[in-house]
Amino acid sequence: MYVKDLTLYKELREKRLKYKYSFQENNFITTIRKNTVKYNVDNISRTKAYEAYYGQNNEIRWAFLASMVSRNAGWNMTDLEGKWFKLALEWQKRYPIFMTYELANWMIFNDAYPQLLVYELSKEYNKPLFHLLKEFHVSCFMEAEWEYFWEKRDIARLMTSLIINEQNLIQEPVLHNRKLKRKVFGTRVYAFQDLGHFSCVIFPTLKGKLYGYSVHGFQKLHNRIALGKKLANLLFDPALSQSFLDFSEYTEPTGSRYDYEQYVHKEIFRETPFLRAVYPVIPHQPSLQEDWVFREARHLSKWREMIPYTNGEEKEITKWFIHKQHQMHSLIALKKWL
Repeated sequence: MYVKDLTLYKELREKRLKYKYSFQENNFITTIRKNTVKYNVDNISRTKAYEAYYGQNNEIRWAFLASMVSRNAGWNMTDLEGKWFKLALEWQKRYPIFMTYELANWMIFNDAYPQLLVYELSKEYNKPLFHLLKEFHVSCFMEAEWEYFWEKRDIARLMTSLIINEQNLIQEPVLHNRKLKRKVFGTRVYAFQDLGHFSCVIFPTLKGKLYGYSVHGFQKLHNRIALGKKLANLLFDPALSQSFLDFSEYTEPTGSRYDYEQYVHKEIFRETPFLRAVYPVIPHQPSLQEDWVFREARHLSKWREMIPYTNGEEKEITKWFIHKQHQMHSLIALKKWL
């Protein structure tokens, strides 16, 4: 399977070198670039773009997953400017953590949103246009996966493929970034959060229930892909998916944890700010990197494996998550006043 996959990707790479675009295709490319830049402004604009896309193309489940994970990134960003983290860490230590979330968020959107728009365009013209993905430096892996989806309509496989692709995309520029390694991943703060399971991805409901998983070993690519697949299974659990969708449709994303806390505790005070009130728009420059699939193709069969089904109701973590937050706040207060 590995050799067969690699041969396919090499053939695609060769094909890309020879392809010439028509006038109409160049217009498509220009429009897609403009729309990607338009919505890749900050965490809020990305979240809303993913949500709107899923509303129009609900067969692309990854778009809904991306919107919910993006909400979580926003909550993590505003935590850093909230009451407790400001007590615990000076700005010079908080800002690199924010930049880690922001860079990963930006890079994933910059890669994934053109793919989503190319698929939408293919639907509109009733023919596959995935050869356009070359212009957006999308991996040969994803061009092949979109072609496969167009033929077979394997919704679950496409979602898994997008999870695999985006986590590989950020591995070198974010997780192996020397500056971020020194200022974020190599710090005691990161080790404390990782070992204590204080970092979580949560999916809220309007009834005040929280579902999700703690994040552990985030630097490891295999761990992030496994977590992405578990989150996808949870998000589309037949008994819960409508509750998560209701939350998404009813709750305007602001970046503040109050987005969901208002349903958990009716009389709670806002402790994290609106994202746009505390962070400016951060300019980014795309960095070209080698197509990851030629380096990592040997792992694809393992990454594609479906994980065993788990009853989503067992993943309700409301009480556990609130306890973890209180635990962290107590430790911060203790450190501050000792």
